[in-house]
Amino acid sequence: MNIKILLVLLFASFIVSSCENDLERVKIIASKSELPIESTINATLIYSDSAQLQVKLIAPRLDRFIGEKPYIEFPLGVEIEFYDGDMEVSSRLTANYAISYEDEGIMEAKGNVILINELGEQLNTEHLIWDEKTGKIHSEEFVKITTADEIIMGEGFESNQSFTKFKIKKIKGTINIEN
Repeated sequence: MNIKILLVLLFASFIVSSCENDLERVKIIASKSELPIESTINATLIYSDSAQLQVKLIAPRLDRFIGEKPYIEFPLGVEIEFYDGDMEVSSRLTANYAISYEDEGIMEAKGNVILINELGEQLNTEHLIWDEKTGKIHSEEFVKITTADEIIMGEGFESNQSFTKFKIKKIKGTINIEN
């Protein structure tokens, strides 16, 4: 028998014997719920109510998923501008990652989350949740708020989405008290 034919047959049998198709694994990989039904690069989303601009969201990438709990994922980060009644930016939020659960109206921002209000006061945390329906923002993680004259830290935080009225839980830091 020709040595070339023998090598080809040996190589072919090796390839066939080393290939394995686990049906469950194929189903997981091919599952449509695991793959986005829509992907967008350099996305800008505008949310309005009664023709009033409420929120502008900018993301380098947006992936939309369907299933029992549909969601939109922003794997490369997000920048969100919240607008007041005069259509002026009242606060701005940035994060390295975000996910929005469409049916619940909940968005989670994670990784280097920064929220700045119109006064320049800044919140820093690693995890923030925005309830779009109530317009409230909260976190149970470590937070640091920097204002013009103080730095306040704590574990947990609640605020309106314009970040003008806030409450810090388990507060610690230097706080100026007026007499």
